[in-house]
Amino acid sequence: MPLIGAADKAIEAAAMRKVSWRIVPFLMVCFFFSLLDRVNIGFAALQMNKDLHLSPAVFGLAASMFFVSYFLLEVPSNLAMQKVGARRWISRILVSWGLCSACTAFAVGPYSLCAMRFLLGAAEAGFFPGALLYLTYWFPGEYRARIVGIFAVSIPLASFLGSPVSASLLGMGGLFGLKGWQWLFLCEAAPTVLLGFACLAVLTDRPAGAKWLTPEERDWLTHRFEAEGTKARPVGHIPLWQLLRNKYVLVLTLVGSGASAAGTTLSIWQPQILKSFGLNTMRIGLLNSIPYGLASIIMILWGRHSDHTQERQWHTSAALALIVIGLVSTFLTRSLAPTIFMLSLALIGAYSFKGPFWALASGWLSSSTTAAGLAGINATANLAGGGMISLVGLIKGATGSYSIALLPLAALNAAGSISLLLVSRSYLRKAAVAPATVK
Repeated sequence: MPLIGAADKAIEAAAMRKVSWRIVPFLMVCFFFSLLDRVNIGFAALQMNKDLHLSPAVFGLAASMFFVSYFLLEVPSNLAMQKVGARRWISRILVSWGLCSACTAFAVGPYSLCAMRFLLGAAEAGFFPGALLYLTYWFPGEYRARIVGIFAVSIPLASFLGSPVSASLLGMGGLFGLKGWQWLFLCEAAPTVLLGFACLAVLTDRPAGAKWLTPEERDWLTHRFEAEGTKARPVGHIPLWQLLRNKYVLVLTLVGSGASAAGTTLSIWQPQILKSFGLNTMRIGLLNSIPYGLASIIMILWGRHSDHTQERQWHTSAALALIVIGLVSTFLTRSLAPTIFMLSLALIGAYSFKGPFWALASGWLSSSTTAAGLAGINATANLAGGGMISLVGLIKGATGSYSIALLPLAALNAAGSISLLLVSRSYLRKAAVAPATVK
């Protein structure tokens, strides 16, 4: 018996090592450019807003149009991926959004900019929840917080590495008659199209078709996922229309909305918050990268700790609380260094939350509801992010204060943190009474 256990452990270790190195780095690079192409409008705005005559409110509206189409098409995209297969569908997503991002360089005013942002959201819809769904095909539940944390580190890395790169590209203005912000969109979109074609060679739809695994490794993965499918979950096998009003899905959506809105809103507005201190473009790029560098490291450690303890709820709730502390604390200072520290706290919370949260969400959803559930949660979260981008612009324009403008974001995260703890406590109490019937 010990020999069988040792052999299983060896097969598990080999399978997870191969899967991790084959899939995760490639998806990280794809996601890096996904975020870069989505948020580079924040840096483009340093020049573009003047050229296109955009007020803060109009810019916020244009930036948020991305999330409208993203919201509308994310669930259909994930359902389509289940039918078409991840390899071809993810490839299609990357190529189409790369082309749309490049075309944003030729916007001539607020209407064309809004249109291109809307098309970009439609093209990219489904990539992140599709990637999350894809990871559930390859990684058992006990690995997911660390794997999602590593995968999602591309989010802060996109701003950490992208900030100085984007600032440098803005300096290319005049080359071939194009503005710096136009070069920014063109140069950062090109790699995405190439990655789209690379998907066809790198990705495999399911473990059963992975010729790069041994038969023993494929069997181990198949049996592990079959065993996980028999576990009781808060969200059972229910129709889509019931999923949309399930209390656990609604709470997960609220929680995801807060953290997503924090990360998205700061990625768009933080360069302009720093600009309010009178900094030049290159210095903004360098200082803007500091919070994201810290978040990149801490989110991986937080995900590993969540997997080590196999605890999800408190890890998620604590991250949301850190966002609230960071945002509310901006009222305490008008100096640059403390402001960067407080924004760092908020972004560390926003990104550290991702590993435990998505492991929690995929663990709460049954196999029949995972695709639609993950997509629905992420779609609504991104819509909230888009709404917050626009709301920050409106409040900033009315009050002149970024601290006041960030208050609704803090309130949303506080509500998510408290709601998650309450519904988790309720579920655990019911599960203790009737573990096989909790829905």
